[in-house]
Amino acid sequence: MIKNIIFDFDGVLVDSEILVARAFAKYMQNLGIKVDEKEFANLAGKKTVEVINILSEKYSITDTQNFFNNIMEIASNIYKKELTIIKGAYDFVSNQKNNLFIGSNSMKDRIMDGLQRVGLNKYFKEKQIYSFDMVKNPKPDPDIYLKAIDDNNLIKNQTIIIEDSAVGVMAGAAAGVKVIGLTAGGHWHEKRDEKELLEAGAFAVTNDYKKIFELIESN
Repeated sequence: MIKNIIFDFDGVLVDSEILVARAFAKYMQNLGIKVDEKEFANLAGKKTVEVINILSEKYSITDTQNFFNNIMEIASNIYKKELTIIKGAYDFVSNQKNNLFIGSNSMKDRIMDGLQRVGLNKYFKEKQIYSFDMVKNPKPDPDIYLKAIDDNNLIKNQTIIIEDSAVGVMAGAAAGVKVIGLTAGGHWHEKRDEKELLEAGAFAVTNDYKKIFELIESN
């Protein structure tokens, strides 16, 4: 019986992945650089600093701190105007009796701000949120999920992880926990392939929180 659910944040609870992509695209465009959608797709799930380092190296951008500051400012402005909750997430979370946690490659203050903006903050206290700055290695390493499991004495076969990227699915699977792939949100590229999530280790993939409820009830 499932007693614990660990959610990724971006693309699972809030529809923000496409907004992150838009922030990067806008900054790169300001530099006169056009980045292909497929390249953004390959970066999905990585933490912002990693994406900045990868793009900086490829396009010879030397001032990575300025890059980071600009992305944070652009993304913040976009979030304030456009951040929305993933369809079905509020009903799913608000009706849960299981223990709920978040494990994300995002920064904790950004997660908490996002939860506040979409009305989910009352379901996740700060101690239930695990971010990349709390561990040595971000996803696809399993550290974030293992810390959540260890800190709360969770039993792995009573725990489900919900992820939307191959990077996140690999992290959950490496932690020894069943992972459900969710494709409900907008992403770094329009056609989110179920196959890549299954190949990364998800035991099921769906675009509907109602289906996730059924999957959890049957495990």
